[in-house]
Amino acid sequence: MAFLDIRLKKVNKIYHEGEVLAGLVVVQSKTDVQHQGITLVVDGSVNLQLSSKSVGLFEAFYNSIKPIQILNYVVNVAKPGKIPAGKTEIPFELPLKPKVNKSLYETYHGVFVNIQYTIKGEMKRPLLAKDLTKSLEFIVEYKEQKEKAQPKPVPFSIAPDSLQNIKDKSGLPRFSIKGKLDSASCCIKNPLTGQVIIDYCDAPIKSVELQLVRVETCGCAEGYARDATEIQNIQIGEGDVCRGLTIPMYMVFPRLFTCPTLSTSNFKVEFEINLVVVLQDDHLITENFPIKLTRF
Repeated sequence: MAFLDIRLKKVNKIYHEGEVLAGLVVVQSKTDVQHQGITLVVDGSVNLQLSSKSVGLFEAFYNSIKPIQILNYVVNVAKPGKIPAGKTEIPFELPLKPKVNKSLYETYHGVFVNIQYTIKGEMKRPLLAKDLTKSLEFIVEYKEQKEKAQPKPVPFSIAPDSLQNIKDKSGLPRFSIKGKLDSASCCIKNPLTGQVIIDYCDAPIKSVELQLVRVETCGCAEGYARDATEIQNIQIGEGDVCRGLTIPMYMVFPRLFTCPTLSTSNFKVEFEINLVVVLQDDHLITENFPIKLTRF
């Protein structure tokens, strides 16, 4: 049996536009291997899909959601021939350049928007022998960005009167929740910080949580589909928390599931923070904060 592998020089696999993607194609076999050539395919694409609730809304729009290719080229690294038994390493260097009129976005794994970069090696074999393939994902990050994170503190105060989406407020307990987000403009490499104080609450509290939400929009001329999904939920207070106590907020942004806020003609990726106070009877008091993420 012969094995094909791809090894990148950078251990963390993080690259920037304009850099060189360098590494080795490794072929291992106990016997000589006859082949019809070894190729490398570098691909970068944005895959969009609609949620099930949006599919029936606009059929034309559904058909127009095709992958957006932003990077694609094929390179031959070995001509047809024979590779000797043992371990053979074939070096390669490929420039990371987007297609004409395209730009490289940061790697992002979402629900309805997926931005992914892969390098795939393929060794064509003679008849009856199975072709060997190996695919590897690498990560693209911005080298520079015009917009940098500027501190924008967001103080907040939540009381029964400030709540929306509730018609009858007569059955609500009395409560007052105050605090602040240190900034609504965040550098993705730094944690989101802030504080919350439960001044008073007549009903016993079960939990205080911080929720990170992605808001993905896919669309074209026919219309737009906007969907919000949870990325992570962190508990910052457990049980009937002390009144008047400052509870710190601290949330690290997970790599791959977040990226700098992105807005293009076909899709958008935005982020929000929800502060959720869960009462003992499982009713929720929620405050929503749109945030902007940047790389720097």
